[in-house]
Amino acid sequence: MNRLRIVRRLAETPSTVTELIDHVGLSQPLVSHHLKRLRDAGLVVTRRAGRETICSLRPGAFDEVAARERDVLGYAPPIVG
Repeated sequence: MNRLRIVRRLAETPSTVTELIDHVGLSQPLVSHHLKRLRDAGLVVTRRAGRETICSLRPGAFDEVAARERDVLGYAPPIVG
């Protein structure tokens, strides 16, 4: 649930770790743990700006996950048009 709250926040706007801590109401170590798991999954990217770490969703990450799920489940890609 906490990772989902972090992802929802990042879907709205890139955020610093401090902003995420305030948004989800968790401790810094716990937010950092969740961010590491999201980075390891390829969903979140981070960059340093001075003393802050700015987090954002990796562009195209969710499209890639959806494509993998379609492949695993044997579904055809959606028709765009």
